[in-house]
Amino acid sequence: MVIYGRSDATLNPGGVRIGTAEIYRQVEQIPEIADCLVVGQNWKNDVRVVLFVKMAEGHELTEDLKKQIKTTLRTHASPRHVPAKIVAVPDIPYTLNMKKVELAVKKTIEGQPVLNKDALSNPGALDYYEDIVELKED
Repeated sequence: MVIYGRSDATLNPGGVRIGTAEIYRQVEQIPEIADCLVVGQNWKNDVRVVLFVKMAEGHELTEDLKKQIKTTLRTHASPRHVPAKIVAVPDIPYTLNMKKVELAVKKTIEGQPVLNKDALSNPGALDYYEDIVELKED
């Protein structure tokens, strides 16, 4: 049985509300991806969609795979669901109840403090999201 839950976070690129689960549902079907997390990064007076992917063992994030992810989202969701940035990370942070922590990642990439790290099952995972060079570029 698969249960699709809600998320506390919504994305709002260009004023269009997008639920993160809509993106997860598509990306997690790609065999090369073990897990993923998506956030909206404040960028140039708007919000851009950033997708973090944890690769399945033996796979790496290539330009071809990025293209496949974007095509999958454009085809099965909408062009608004296509991330502006796709970044490989070694781990995805979760709460003790196994919920992805999108808001903590958003705060981390934007240089804000995360105060509730004790609620995370793997708080060290947030360290990977600090100072990602790709997120400082267009």
